[in-house]
Parts: sequence; structure tokens; C-alpha cells
Amino acid sequence: MGVSVMRVVQAVRFGGPEVLVPGQAPDPVAGPGQAVVDVAVAGMTFVETQIRRGTDRWHERPRLPYVPGGLVAGLVSAVGAQVDPVWLGQRVVAGTGETGGFAERAVAPVGELFPVPDGLGLPEAIALYSDGSTAQGLAEHAKIGPGDWVLVEAAAGGVGSLLVQIARAMGARVVGAARGDRKLEVVRERGADAAVDYSEPGWTRRVLEATGGAGPDVVFDGVGGEIGRAAFEVTARGGRFSVHGASSGEATLIDPAEARQRGVTVIGIEQLFDFGPHVARWAEQMMSQAAAGLVRPLIGQTFPLERAADAHAAVENRTAVGKTLLLI
Repeated sequence: MGVSVMRVVQAVRFGGPEVLVPGQAPDPVAGPGQAVVDVAVAGMTFVETQIRRGTDRWHERPRLPYVPGGLVAGLVSAVGAQVDPVWLGQRVVAGTGETGGFAERAVAPVGELFPVPDGLGLPEAIALYSDGSTAQGLAEHAKIGPGDWVLVEAAAGGVGSLLVQIARAMGARVVGAARGDRKLEVVRERGADAAVDYSEPGWTRRVLEATGGAGPDVVFDGVGGEIGRAAFEVTARGGRFSVHGASSGEATLIDPAEARQRGVTVIGIEQLFDFGPHVARWAEQMMSQAAAGLVRPLIGQTFPLERAADAHAAVENRTAVGKTLLLI
């Protein structure tokens, strides 16, 4: 009997999106403590585009060729030894580690399976699990209070669009910053009180105007670089400046003495390293908020598996709105 094969997309070298090439690989087999998921949706992150380029500084380089994708959603089709067969046929979001998601089937440790509540679509579930748990964690750490002014950078992105909604649900007022008319429209649709284009010079003046001259009490900085720096400079006295990303290429680094002098608490990007153990709890909170209609994940664009290169390009060149997903 021949080995059965499945469709995958592999990175054949490090470089631009064009290094992602459709191919075939043997079907995965569930080892002890593992499950095989028939993948319906594969997620992707900005960081994964940097890993593919070979420019990411935070993760070990995968051995070539590799199948990208660390998060999938679908049905459990097989389980290995020491795994409760109750998982069979369940709809799950599953973490596959750093690689393996851009495939028709993927293997995941049973501890990385998260049951998807009835009535929630798999694309929504994957967005809420990844970006939602991050947004929930950031919001918790930044201690948003009712009546606070919150500035969300990259507010039309996967994490940003959820931060806008969470902050609103916590009784805060929100300025969403993004680039270009289409994204500003999305930011307003998600409930921001004001939307500001940070590709325009002097954009922080608009932020100050929106907040009555005081500046935001909380800033969520997912961009870094000059934009993060400019946002820090208008943060209100006694405010919180929370760093979670560096889509500009450089994370914002604030001198502690300067932060003290300005009376601003800086929550650095290292906060993300402690998120792991809380992800399932935060994802559950987000999914119940979504079920209650308080938040809606923004799935801006979807691509079939063989167009994974186009999906990576959309995430990387900033044309994407919200979450980008592969549908398999």
C-alpha cells in the first residue's frame, strides 16, 4: 500500500513571498499525545513573514524546506496513544508549533487543542484565538478604565481592530490610528470615537485634539519606529504605554528616566513572553464576548492554500485589513 500524500505549501528557501511553493508531503501520523487535524483554516502572522524572509531575530530558523503556519482550525480526524478518543470529530483550533499549518492535515500535541464553541465559525475562532487572546492580554495588562482615552495603532489590523472593540466594551473612548481611507473606514466601523491617519505629518496633533488636549491615557503600540515614538510623546501624564509589536521593523524603546520624568508607565514588548500560559483563558473570554455580540473579529481577506504566497504578500505589504487566512 502506497503512502498517502496531502497538498502542502513549502518555503523552499528564505526570501520574498515567492519562495512559498505548492507541493506534496506524506500524511502526518499522530504519535503518543498527539492528534491529527483535517485543516479547514490556516492562520498566519506578520512574524511568520519575517521568519520566511530569514530576518526575524526572535525565533530559531526552520530547516529548509519547511511548511509554514503555526495555528490551524478544523476537525480532529485521528488521535495517538494516550489521547482521549472523545477528541475525534471535534472542531478545534490547534497550535502546531512553529511550522506545519499550510497543509491539508496537521499534527498537534493534545495540549494545544482548543475546542471551538458551537455557533462560532472556524475562521472567526482562529482569529479570536490568536489575535483575540493577544488583545485581551494587552488590555488586561494596561488596566483600561472607564472614561480612559485609548490610542490604538494599526487599528485596522487583526489585534488592533479587537483592541478597539475591547476598549469600547470596557467603557473607554478610542482613537484608532491607521494608514489610508479604507483602513480608517474599518476603524470607525469597529466603534472608534476618532480615526487618524498616521501616514500624515503631524498626525499626533489630531490625537491631541480628539482627546481634548490631554493625550491618550493608554497607547497600544504595535508599530514601533517613528510612529511609536511620536505616540509616546503625546501620552497623557500618568498614562500607560504598551508595546506589543514592531511592524515598522523596530520596537519602540523608551528610556526609563524619560518615562519617569513624563509620568508614563511603559509596558515593554517582553510582556508577550509571559502570555503563553494565559492564552486559553483569554481566548475563552474573547469567544464568549463574540458569542454575546460584544466583539467581532475582522477577517479582511482569505486565500486558497495554493495562493499562500499572495496571502503572505498581503500581510507584508500592508494591503491587508484585519486577519488574513488560508481556507483549505
